[in-house]
Amino acid sequence: MNSPCQPSGSAGTLDTPLRVGGLLPMTTLDYPGHLACVVFCQGCAWRCRYCHNPELIRVRVPTDISWTQVLSFLHKRHGLLDAVVFSGGEATLQKALPGAMRKVRELGFKVGLHSAGIKPGAFRRVLPLCDWVGFDVKALEEDVALITGVTGSGQANWQSLEILLESGVAYECRTTVHWQLFDSQRLQRLAERLAGQGVAHFVVQLARGQSMFDPTLGASIAPAEAAQLWPYLQQLFPRFEVREA
Repeated sequence: MNSPCQPSGSAGTLDTPLRVGGLLPMTTLDYPGHLACVVFCQGCAWRCRYCHNPELIRVRVPTDISWTQVLSFLHKRHGLLDAVVFSGGEATLQKALPGAMRKVRELGFKVGLHSAGIKPGAFRRVLPLCDWVGFDVKALEEDVALITGVTGSGQANWQSLEILLESGVAYECRTTVHWQLFDSQRLQRLAERLAGQGVAHFVVQLARGQSMFDPTLGASIAPAEAAQLWPYLQQLFPRFEVREA
């Protein structure tokens, strides 16, 4: 995922409580097969150690862009963009998200969502408004709290995964791997469990080594056996990819 930037300029009079932390004006990476922009929503309840947008974690901080400005930007992108992706932070924590998604649909754009399903109920409510979801599976359910720092986060993460798979919404599941938090055996077990759940598209995202929430994490150096793991994982899923986070 790319990092957010803030556009300049003003917008109209309509505004909503959606708290926007940044806007990426154009990307081909964040909604596969579509030219999209990314709206980064402010606030997250988890503290993932490798998070490379830590400035989006705190909810009540001043931001340089409003939802009104985002709408003004979108009105100028008709015919140029296919979709709007709501990312974070964790977008589903904002009560204004469903209304924002509906507005994007009214403007003629497809709706994408990046989420870890922090609150399964909130995640379920917005799924009918999504055309595609990039779902973050943090780790094996029993290991998720080691990454997020939040007790019970594994249960929420995997419950939301089940909701997604039952919904019929197009998706990819991806796991960010920092090799100080993962080893090849854990990653293999995770992939096998996901394949057993019926996941059809799995992406391993290799963590960046800079601007992480936990500054004590060093460089993510892949173990020698990782190169032999990829062909095995390729066989588990109809679609499998390795890319940088």
